[in-house]
Amino acid sequence: MRRPKKVAALQGKKVICIAVGSLHCVACTDNGEVYTWGDNDEGQLGDGTVNAIQKPKLVTALQGKKINRVSCGSAHTVAWSTIGSRVGGGSLPAEVPMEYDLLRDIPVVTLRNRYALLYHFSELFAPSVPMFDLSGSSGINQEGFDSLRGLLVSSGKESAFRKVVQATMVRDRQHGPVVELNRIQVKRARSKNGLAGPDGTKSVFGQMVSKMSLLTQDSLLLPHRVWKVKFVGESVDDCGGGYSESIAEMCDELQNGSLPLLILTPNGRDEAGTNRDCFLLNPAAKSPLHLNMFRFLGILMGIAVRTGSPLSLSLAEPVWKQLVGLHLTPADLNEVDRGYVPGLMCVRDMEPEAFQKLDMPFTTHSATGQEVRLSTKYQRTSVENRAEYVKLALNYRLHEFDEQVAAAREGMARVIPVPMLSLFTGYELETMVCGSPDIPINLLKAVATYKGVEPDSPLVQWFWDVMEEFTNAERSLDET
Repeated sequence: MRRPKKVAALQGKKVICIAVGSLHCVACTDNGEVYTWGDNDEGQLGDGTVNAIQKPKLVTALQGKKINRVSCGSAHTVAWSTIGSRVGGGSLPAEVPMEYDLLRDIPVVTLRNRYALLYHFSELFAPSVPMFDLSGSSGINQEGFDSLRGLLVSSGKESAFRKVVQATMVRDRQHGPVVELNRIQVKRARSKNGLAGPDGTKSVFGQMVSKMSLLTQDSLLLPHRVWKVKFVGESVDDCGGGYSESIAEMCDELQNGSLPLLILTPNGRDEAGTNRDCFLLNPAAKSPLHLNMFRFLGILMGIAVRTGSPLSLSLAEPVWKQLVGLHLTPADLNEVDRGYVPGLMCVRDMEPEAFQKLDMPFTTHSATGQEVRLSTKYQRTSVENRAEYVKLALNYRLHEFDEQVAAAREGMARVIPVPMLSLFTGYELETMVCGSPDIPINLLKAVATYKGVEPDSPLVQWFWDVMEEFTNAERSLDET
């Protein structure tokens, strides 16, 4: 068959999913029917024979299974259902868990039904994602997509995202280019708690940035080792361990001061507020070399998502929010610098006489703590211009990371479909890059060992009872 021809046997059927193997096809309709046709040498058509079928034939063995997904290999077929019993099945907890405290006054049945509605909406929307321009270039109001982030169920949008990732995967090689890295020079070049060479160029991360041209587009789309490591002066044969070790070292360098790309949050420096142990992108790192480093950081994040190998990075929530394309708000500033916005509000609302005595310069402090001039028009802040001061100061802090974020997203775009990140929240991207921070209690119980106490003692039981009452955040603090 050289030209497209209508498949008469499927006339009037609403096909929602179709897949092709080497010499066979499978289609699924909206009412859960599965049709197969083509070669059947390996029994891939599911009719219990090895006889070829010229026209689409209903697979009777799958009737009533509510199939809504199909896939093919060269000589095999897979059909499955993502539809579970939503409203009618499963038991409900006696009360709303503590981590959902804001929902405590809403009846659990109402919450369950709302989730069922959102889940069904996500199932309908996810297959339609290719029909939307997610890049923002069409001029469509981005706020509409932003409002969907928190409504779409994670599994639905991640399925659509993974479908694109899988379709662009390169599978015809075991690893990418061989890269030589010198870990010995890192120790020599790094002063105590200082940069590893000028701008961190002697670090493992810096060495990889200098060799970034070796990473071809095909190698960045591999499902596993994007490069093969040869450590200079070390007898390491990289069968996967060296590659993983190089990424782990780069993550460590990003957070131990070897590189100028990340800074501790102002809350961390002041030891007050949330996100004290988290990092921000360094707004002062804006040279061509620095921006190239941020691009490689984006590449690392994209590799983590594509290969499913999480990175050990502790970035503050606003960083992830910007990486998915969301703009920062004053509430985000409070997350990393709890005194900044209240300070601006104090400037705005202070009594004129008291304010004049402050004699404030028309400057503000950046996330790094450096003083920044906000205008060439004003030298000092007065009662007359303080409203403009507050506006300019807030605007500066909300956008001071834009250049670095853009470079990181540019790097991510070489590896994963960045426009589709407009469907995700910052937390969801963090989970894809760094893995889930939540550890189920039953898993903790399974790996727990006891010394000096019996596993079934009342003390142990009390411990697990308390752990179950903790939120995920409290549990994480307790585990550390």
